Amino acid sequence: MRMLSNATDAFQSYDYPVSAEEIIEGDGDMELELPNGTERLGDALSRSAPETFESAEDAEFAAFAGVSSKAIGRKGYSDRDPVCMGEDGPDQVSF
Repeated sequence: MRMLSNATDAFQSYDYPVSAEEIIEGDGDMELELPNGTERLGDALSRSAPETFESAEDAEFAAFAGVSSKAIGRKGYSDRDPVCMGEDGPDQVSF
């Protein structure tokens, strides 16, 4: 298994521009280790529109954008957004 950030090694091995389809064909079975499970790189990339990447960085951004909810911690959790006036916020959680 490889973490998503380590998938950048695979992206560096391609000559750009390259299509998402080519990366999926070459490295789509790579397992990405996410905080809440694993996912194949090909699954993450296939969630973006059929696309041609101009650089490894573009491919990496598409992979980051395409990972499932397995890549996030608690769904709906944010300690940064204040509750708006007149709204009831979530109950405070103590760790």
